[in-house]
Amino acid sequence: MTTTPAGGRHGKPWRAAGAVVVVTLAMVGAGMIGASLKTPPAPRPPQPQAQAGPEVTGPAATDADVPSVQGQPVGEGDVPAGLARSAPTSIEIPRIGVNATIMSLGTNPDGTVQVPPLEKADQAGWYEPGASPGETGNAVIVGHVDSAKLGPAVFFDLGSLVPGDTVTVRRADGQPVTFRVDSVKSYPKTAFPTELVYGPNDRPGLRVVTCGGQFDETVRSYPDNVVVFATLVE
Repeated sequence: MTTTPAGGRHGKPWRAAGAVVVVTLAMVGAGMIGASLKTPPAPRPPQPQAQAGPEVTGPAATDADVPSVQGQPVGEGDVPAGLARSAPTSIEIPRIGVNATIMSLGTNPDGTVQVPPLEKADQAGWYEPGASPGETGNAVIVGHVDSAKLGPAVFFDLGSLVPGDTVTVRRADGQPVTFRVDSVKSYPKTAFPTELVYGPNDRPGLRVVTCGGQFDETVRSYPDNVVVFATLVE
């Protein structure tokens, strides 16, 4: 995952445009969220119950394009207050047995988003230029789906999550934050919902991203991205 987005064994890079990340998702190279396997491919990772995400028109879809992705609307008084900024240190997802260390990631000189090295495919990565988990805004955590060295990686089973599942992130300030999964979607990499993942949010949100779909042996890439949308709970 040396210089790519959240994706499969091969992947094209996420690119940052100012403070907003513009995702290019036809993954190539030693792709984030997975690496091309020299051995027979691992079993297909679980896919979201809804195999495809909402209709999007391009890599910068807006909330208006995907009105249901945030889950049921809540009243103003139901929105948890955002916390002060603090780097995440680990992520726990009980349903799929994830308990992993989180490393901080930035962008490379060419504007691509850094990803965890493939030899550390059992770890997740936090996009540090964005919100930290628990702050108001969308915190983004990415991870490999598999790797040549480890086989199934940190987020291999991410697509099996369902609304109501929980994700807990521990922070450097010692305060854990728990998010409730609102939806789990699969998007073609050519129609990644950049704005929904990296765009603004008036509440503390979490986006967890990996690769999905059926691995294409011809192009050595996963065709989709699996995105978990979650909201902080009190």
